[in-house]
Amino acid sequence: MRKEFPFEKLEVWQDARKLVKSVYECTDGFPPSERSGLTSQLRRSAVSVANNLAEGSGRSSLKDQAHFSSQAYASLMETACDLILATDLSFSVAEEANPILNQTYDLSVRVHNLRESQLRRAAQT
Repeated sequence: MRKEFPFEKLEVWQDARKLVKSVYECTDGFPPSERSGLTSQLRRSAVSVANNLAEGSGRSSLKDQAHFSSQAYASLMETACDLILATDLSFSVAEEANPILNQTYDLSVRVHNLRESQLRRAAQT
């Protein structure tokens, strides 16, 4: 059994990991001409969410942690925008994109709340 990193225990990171999987599955069906375009951009923004949450968890100050939570939130907004654009461009159908957009929205609320909690606790110290 492998050892677990602290960020792996965070439910918000686990949900970000699920989002990455959903985005990769969705983008598998995008046109080959979009491999270096929207496919790549969408995948990178989703991966960035998980990466920023992991990196933030390794920071010692709550203010630094909040910064990375803010970065994760911004990447979620980019992911949502790209999913909407992919639907507009008919790279994805709404029936496939909407559940991922809902997943993105729910995660964005949780990441926002995490950031606010980190900032509140930082102000108390």
